[in-house]
Amino acid sequence: MKKVNLAVVGATGMVGRTFLKVLEERQLPIENFYVMASARSAGSTLTFNGKEYVVEELTEHSFDKPIDIALFSAGGSTSAKFAPIAAEHGCIVIDNSAQWRMDPEVPLVVPEVNPEDIEWNKGIIANPNCSTIQAMVALKPLDDKYKIKRVVYSTYQAVSGAGVAGWNDLENGLKGEAPKKFPHPIANNCLPHIDVFMDNRYTKEEMKMIWETRKILHHDDLKVTATTVRVPVFDSHSESINVEFENPFDLDELIDVLRNAPGIVIEDDPENNVYPLALNAAGHDEVYVGRIRRDESVENGVNLWVVADNIRKGAATNAVQIAQEIISKMQ
Repeated sequence: MKKVNLAVVGATGMVGRTFLKVLEERQLPIENFYVMASARSAGSTLTFNGKEYVVEELTEHSFDKPIDIALFSAGGSTSAKFAPIAAEHGCIVIDNSAQWRMDPEVPLVVPEVNPEDIEWNKGIIANPNCSTIQAMVALKPLDDKYKIKRVVYSTYQAVSGAGVAGWNDLENGLKGEAPKKFPHPIANNCLPHIDVFMDNRYTKEEMKMIWETRKILHHDDLKVTATTVRVPVFDSHSESINVEFENPFDLDELIDVLRNAPGIVIEDDPENNVYPLALNAAGHDEVYVGRIRRDESVENGVNLWVVADNIRKGAATNAVQIAQEIISKMQ
C-alpha cells in the first residue's frame, strides 16, 4: 500500500487528539507525519505511534513541503484561510468545520453512505456535522430500499460537541459553578439551543442537519425538520428519528436492511431493556440503532433511536475513514 505524508491541523484540540488516536488504531500507511496548531500551541509535543512530534505553528508556508492529506479541525475561519492554500499545493484537505459543507464545489462525505462523492473533490472534502453523520449511516440504506419522503429529527447532544469549553461547563456546573460556554446551566438541564438562532427561528445546528441531509442523500427538496437539544451527557449524541417513506415496508425486513448495512449495530430487544445508550456508544466507531417501531400515525412511517460517539464517528473517525478511501484509490 502506498505510504502518504499526512498532517493534522488543530492537533491539540479535542477532535485533533482523537484524530491521532484513530489514526493509530487504524494504522494508516504514513510516511511523514506533521501536527499543526495555532501559535499558542506551537512548540508543545504530541505522541503518535510511540514517537514524539513537535507541534508546528500553522502558517501560509506550512504546505510548502509535500503533504498528501491534511485532517483539519481548527475552526471555520482557519479552514477558510488555510484549506485553499493546502489544496493549491496538491494536498487533499478533509475539513471538520462547517466552512465548506454547503459549498456546491465541495463533496460532503460519510464513507458508508456516499464514498463516490470523494472522486469529484477539488482539493477539499467536508466532514459533515456530527449529528448528521450518525443519522446518515442509519437513513441511507432505508432510503435506498424504501425512498424517504420526510424526516423529523430530535437530538439529544453531548456537551463534548461544544468542545472543551462545553465539557467544562458540565463538569464545573455539577459542582455548582456558573456556565461560561452555554447561555444557561447545562448541569441537570436541557438546552434547546445549539449554535445561533436564525431568522426562521431554527438554530444553525438544526438547519445544518436539514441542509446536509439533502446534500448527502442527493435529495434537494427532501422534507426534513429538526429540533436539536444539548443535554447533560459528556459523550455521544442520541437521536430520535422519525421517517416517512414513499413505499410500504415490512418491519422485520427493515430491521434486516439496517442490520446488514455498513457501520450499524442493532440493539433492539425491548423486552430485555436492550436499546442504544450514550454510555455504551462512547469510545466506539459504530452507529447504534434501536427502539425500531412502526409510526402508526402515518401510512409508511418508522421511529428509530440512533446513538453514536460524536467525537469519534461524528468527527475524527469519519474523517480518517475518508482518508482511508483516498489512500485506497492511490494504488
